[in-house]
Amino acid sequence: MKHAGLYPKKQQIREIYDAYHPVFAGIMERIESRLRQTIRLSSLPTYKSRIKSFKSYYRKVLRQKSSEAETSKTLVTLTDMMGIRVICAFLEDIQLAVEQIKQHFDVREVEYKGAEQNFREFGYESIHVLVAIPDDCRPERCDVPLPENLVCEIQVRTILQDAWAEVEHELIYKSEFTPFDMPLRRKLASMNASLSLADIIFQEIRDYQKKLQGEVSARRAAFYEKVDECTHEGGTREKIVQNDDRHISRVSPYVHGTIDDLILEAIHAHNSGELDTALHIYSQILSSEPVPPDAVLAVIRKHRGMAYFAKGLYEEALEDFQQSVGYDPKGFRSYYYLGIVYSVMNRNEEAVQAFDNSLALNEYQSHAHYRRAVAHFKLGDDSKALADVTAAEQLGLEDADCAALHEKIVKKMGMGM
Repeated sequence: MKHAGLYPKKQQIREIYDAYHPVFAGIMERIESRLRQTIRLSSLPTYKSRIKSFKSYYRKVLRQKSSEAETSKTLVTLTDMMGIRVICAFLEDIQLAVEQIKQHFDVREVEYKGAEQNFREFGYESIHVLVAIPDDCRPERCDVPLPENLVCEIQVRTILQDAWAEVEHELIYKSEFTPFDMPLRRKLASMNASLSLADIIFQEIRDYQKKLQGEVSARRAAFYEKVDECTHEGGTREKIVQNDDRHISRVSPYVHGTIDDLILEAIHAHNSGELDTALHIYSQILSSEPVPPDAVLAVIRKHRGMAYFAKGLYEEALEDFQQSVGYDPKGFRSYYYLGIVYSVMNRNEEAVQAFDNSLALNEYQSHAHYRRAVAHFKLGDDSKALADVTAAEQLGLEDADCAALHEKIVKKMGMGM
């Protein structure tokens, strides 16, 4: 039988814990601040910090069966005494965050929680990174000695992984009784699997969005280059898009799949200069059953209008852009593209109206101000042209054509005075 004097003295352990608590809180605050400055993800992560509660700390101290001297007079160092969670939106962010932590901290250990579980088991997934306390995160003055092997645990997980961990902690870890009933265990496993699947689906959607955004950005850049080719007064810019589609690689432009698949395929063909293929797929989407929502129709009309424009089919482009703003009256880019087509067709009054509509929805478009200035100048309204070209420059447009137009307007107005 163990002598009563050798049992850990809970009150002494509590006093030691209380003495270290504010020190740990200050250390964690500094480490979290460094993490916020260090971790750079496309979606801003959230952070949670916690110091292990005395109840949990005391339970672990007893489990370690330490001697009276160790448990009653000094702090028992635990690797999870200080914990900071970095909660990311997507699965892809987790490894990026871990790599950035490795670059800016002295990492002592990386543990992949839940990776060993099979599909029949349930439990949270998370990456736990143990880091040494950086010198600039230690307190300048400290009334208690800091252990040499002191670490902070940084947990990196997704929002859904964190939600599961919180619920599992209440149901399993903190409860005296865990579910032994097999149907209940299956339900828990099913919930965990559903959350894991949701994370995977969210990541797939994210990957699709990135791919689509890359294609859209490339397509928009090519469109603007084509516009410059058509409107550049010097006529020295190279042609960006061939109009005859002689380099088409697809023999049979019949594509099947969801609307998302078709949009991505169409824009990829568009960017590759395969304009006939792109036009076919855009038209396929517009004629699909059931009829797509107005928001989808507005986007497809806008994209098809740009393809028509690239082929020099301005009447067809004009009709598509008009239809696009009909489906989406707040689509400022479609109004802008409409103005461009009117300008190329030398219908400058209508171009001004289209640019007016676009700028009414978003007044911070430097290029829209510049192109409206060109239309005003061609209509002989020099004062409005000057105001627009000045606005374009103030909004950061640094373009040789814009500077040349400004000079022309000032010169003309000076000559007329």
